[in-house]
This record gives sequence, C-alpha cells and structure tokens, in this order.
Amino acid sequence: MSQDSAPPRPDQMSPHSVEAEEAVIGSVLLNPDALFEVASFLQPDDFFIVRNGWVWEALLRLQGRNEQIDYVTVVEELRQQSRLDEIGGESYITYLINHTPSSLYAETYGRIVERAAIRRRMLNAASKIAQLAHDGDVDINDVIDLSESALFQVTERRQRKELVPIRVAIAEYYDRVEHLYGQETESLGVPTGFNDLDQLLGGLQKSDLLIVAGRPGMGKTSWLLSAALNAAQTGARAAIFSMEMSNEQLVQRLVSTETGINTHNLRLGKLDEREWAIFTEATGRLSRLRMFLDDTPALSPLQLRSKCRRLYSDQGLDLVIVDYLQLMTAEAGGRSDNRVQEISFISRNLKQLARELNVPVLAAAQLSRAVEQRQDKRPQLSDLRESGCLAGDTLIYLPDTGGYIPIRELIGQSGFRVTSLNDQTWKLDQDTVTHAFCTGVKPV
Repeated sequence: MSQDSAPPRPDQMSPHSVEAEEAVIGSVLLNPDALFEVASFLQPDDFFIVRNGWVWEALLRLQGRNEQIDYVTVVEELRQQSRLDEIGGESYITYLINHTPSSLYAETYGRIVERAAIRRRMLNAASKIAQLAHDGDVDINDVIDLSESALFQVTERRQRKELVPIRVAIAEYYDRVEHLYGQETESLGVPTGFNDLDQLLGGLQKSDLLIVAGRPGMGKTSWLLSAALNAAQTGARAAIFSMEMSNEQLVQRLVSTETGINTHNLRLGKLDEREWAIFTEATGRLSRLRMFLDDTPALSPLQLRSKCRRLYSDQGLDLVIVDYLQLMTAEAGGRSDNRVQEISFISRNLKQLARELNVPVLAAAQLSRAVEQRQDKRPQLSDLRESGCLAGDTLIYLPDTGGYIPIRELIGQSGFRVTSLNDQTWKLDQDTVTHAFCTGVKPV
C-alpha cells in the first residue's frame, strides 16, 4: 500500500492539541485570574479530550460560585461530580500544574484549543452536508438551506460579543454625534422618505427590527414599498421579500407609485402616448436602482437568512423588507400546530438577522382583531400575535390626534384630515375629508 493510500491516523482525523488543552487548564490552576481572560471564548465542549473538558467545566463552576480555584477546590469539585476517578484522580491535576510552561500565555493556549475546535466543527458540518447531498429524498432547496445553516452555526458561535471598555464605546459614540453635529438634515440611518418618521428615528438604524403593523387593507405593503423605493433612490441596497404578491405585482405597484399611472391601466396596458412616455422613462430609472425582489411563498427564517447572507456577500445590503410576518413559516415545508409560538420564533429570527448583517429589517405584520374590541384603539405588543385575516375595518385613523374614530361618528362632518391610501397609485397621502358617508364609496 502506498503512502498516499494509507488510512489517516486518529490525530489526523480530528484536529486538536493535547499540549494546548493541558497548558490552558494548568495556567488557570497556577493563576486563577487567567480564567477571566479565557472563559469568554472557551467552553468545555471546545476540548477534544473529554477529561480536559470536565476539568474546565469544574473551573467554570467554581468561578460561577465565586469560590477559590486551587488544587484542593478543583479536586473536590470533580469528586462532587463523580468525575475525579474518571479523569485519572488527583495525580492528573498535579500533572497539569507541573507540566504547564507558564500561566502568562493562557490566552494563547486557549486560542489554539479554540481554533482546533472550530476545525472539528467544520468537519462535522461538512459531514452533515455530505449526508444531505447523498439523501435523494431531501428537496435540493432544503439541502442548500440546511447546508448553509450548518456552516453558519460554526461561524455564529465564533462571533460572540466580548466586553468592551466604556472608553471604546464612548469614542465610537462621540464620532457618531460629531458626524451629525451641525448637519440637522442628515440622518445616519437608511431614509424612508417620510420626513416626520426619519426625523423621529434618525432613519432606519442598523441592526434594528421594525414592525409595521395594521389590520388588512390599511396600506402596510404600500408603505413598505414606498420606503424601499425612497431608500433605493438615495443609493441604498434594498431586498424585498413578499409572500403576498408576485414580483410582477410588486413591480406594478412600484411603477404606479413612481409614475402616478392607474394600476388598472398598467395591468391592462391601456396607456396613452403621454403615459407611455412616462412609463418608459420610469421603468428605465427604476431598473437602475439596487433593489432585489423575492416572491417565494411561505418563506422560512432559515431560507430568508440564507438569501440575505448570499446577497450581502455578493452585492452588499442596506435594508431588508419582509411582507409580511404571518405569511412566513418557522420551518421549510409547512406550518406547526402552534402559530403563536411560531410567529414568536420568526420574529426572533428576524431580529437575529438584523444583528448578524447589521442592517435594518422592516417587516409588516397583521394586528389581531383584539384591537377592534378595545375602547383605546392604539395597538399593543400583544396585538402582534397570530391574527385572523378578515377584512372590513370600519375605523378611520386621524393623523392629527393619533386616534381611530368609527366612521358613523364622522357622518356629516368635514374638514378633518385622514391618512388615506390611493387605490389607483398605492400612495399614502394625508387628505382633508369633504364628505363622510356611513358605508361604502359614493360619488361626490
């Protein structure tokens, strides 16, 4: 048998360093303060040698109880856990202390152990990916999503946040405020184009998850598309995930919003010469924007994160829009029995996506019917649970007061302002009411 075909040795199959594992534990036994440096990134399951992981776990337990760490306390802790004999007895603790070169390099030893653990996890992820690829019963899209997730779990663990001295945080915050100083019209976030909102929020801020909530037919999609369009026109790269509309419908709304052409005429292609010229110019202008559309139905958080990571890596990404939250599924392939827990899971994943990519995520959500039963109609967080899809809202929102008024109380009145949705161009406008009717739509 040639050297190339010889089976790999066990130490070649699983990356690890026995010397580094023993040295980092010995460093802590010699100098317990070294544990504070290393415990922030090194966990028991990072050790390849099982008994070393057990000793490290004992050290962390002692630290957690704020107890002294030395030969006696570590031996006693292992005895209490019925693991002292399994690690080799007191003699192994003595061995670790006597064979450690110096406690000064505890972090260096720890990083060696960490790197080896990452390599092992990469190998495990590769093995899972190979199994998925060989399983012909698994849908290829699920294979891709689960494979990316397996790799992401390896990198996500490494991207833990560490403690930052306040002087560093203050310096970063000072630079941010200094940049804004004297520039009242500039916002650091992604602009929505709605001036009042941009002034209130400072634009859509990185790593934020923002929920645009409302009952059906109140203009959530129109507002999201307007915000995406306005952001893209300032140079932002926006990704729109719609589970309610096809890409063609999204484009139709965007074109109507940009041109003011009736969506019915666009759908039928009934344009006069003036409208055709406007249409041609607008579509050319819109096509140059860095907007990306996805109309995958029943998208799962895993699929969404996979698509966003890919786009972030290939093109860059400044804004993610989801329309809408309740149309997503927690897992690819279907819904679970408990939609309340499923929606909570989806919203947590959207927040994790925002933090992972450091971009704002803007998601629409339907309010439950409970908001209609209260005297105070202002939405509450509890209204964001799984809601019904029945339309037929009979309440009018007044932007001047922020309240909802039953339309019957407005009959015969005029001169008050409402936020209205133009169902021809799908723009949101504030209009003054001249005639109020009980129900339906009547000519004026």
